[in-house]
Amino acid sequence: MLDACLNPELAAEITCQPVRRHGVDAAVFFSDIMIPLALAGVEVTITAGVGPVFEQPVNSVTEVNRLVERRILDASAVEKAVALAVAELGEDTPVIGFAGAPFTLAAYLVEGRGSRDHLGARAFMHAEPAAWDRLLSWCADLSGEFLRIQVAAGARAVQLFDSWVGTLCLADYTTRVAPYSRRALESVSVPRIHFGTGTGHLLEAMAECGSEAIGIDHRIPLDEAARRLPGKVLQGNIDPARLAAGWENLAAHTRDVVERGRSAPAHVVNLGHGVPPETDPAVLTDLVALVHEL
Repeated sequence: MLDACLNPELAAEITCQPVRRHGVDAAVFFSDIMIPLALAGVEVTITAGVGPVFEQPVNSVTEVNRLVERRILDASAVEKAVALAVAELGEDTPVIGFAGAPFTLAAYLVEGRGSRDHLGARAFMHAEPAAWDRLLSWCADLSGEFLRIQVAAGARAVQLFDSWVGTLCLADYTTRVAPYSRRALESVSVPRIHFGTGTGHLLEAMAECGSEAIGIDHRIPLDEAARRLPGKVLQGNIDPARLAAGWENLAAHTRDVVERGRSAPAHVVNLGHGVPPETDPAVLTDLVALVHEL
C-alpha cells in the first residue's frame, strides 16, 4: 500500500481509474493517512488484516518530544502523482486532495496500531496534556503541509478524514481536538471537506473548524444534518451496506438520500464511508448513473 502511494505513475493511475470506469465527477487522490508520517521518517507498515503498525508507539513524553522534531523532507513523489492525475483528467474533473486529521493520526501513533475504542490515546490525552498539545500540533502541521503539497500540485479541493474521532465525547473533542483540526484545515484556501464517522454528537463542533462542507456518515439523515448545520454543504451519505443489498433496495435508498440532501445549500453525493472491498464494481457504475439521472 505504502509503495503504491509513493509510486507517482501508479498512484496517478489508481486515482484516475474510478473516473474512467464509473464516470464520477471528481477524483479523490489515491493516498493513505500514513503517507505524511512515512515521509517524515516514521517507521510504519501496513499489515494485512491489522492495518497500520508502528515499530515504536508514541506513548510517552520522551517519544513525543523525539517525534515532533521530524519533518517531511521529500514530497516529490506525491507532487508528481497529483500533477499526473490533474494532467490526465483536465479542467472538467477536479482532483480532491486527502489527509488524515490530527486526532486519527495521534490515535494510531499512541496505540501503535488500530484500536476499537482508543483507550490508550484518550488516556494519554488526559494524563499528559502538554505532550498531547505538542503531538496534536505536530500532527496538524503535518496534515496541513500534506494538503498544501497536493493543492500546489493541482488539487482543487481537499478532505480531512477523521476516522476515529467518533470515540470522543463532545467536551474532549471541543477542547482537545477541534483546535488542531481547524489548524490543519486553515492550511489551505481551496474548498475543504471535514469528515468523520460516528460523529452525530460532534457535528456542530466539527462545523466550527472552518470547512465549507461536512461529511455525514450513514447514521444521520441528511435533512436532519442540514437542519443542524445551516449553510453548510453536506457530503454523503449512502450506506455502504446497501451496495450488497440488491439493486432495488440500493436505488430506493439512494433516491431517499438525494431527496433529503436537497435540504442543504449543496450536496456532494457520496457513500457514508468507504467502498467495501467485496463490492461488485458494476453496482458502483449503475449507482453513479442513477445519481446523475436524479
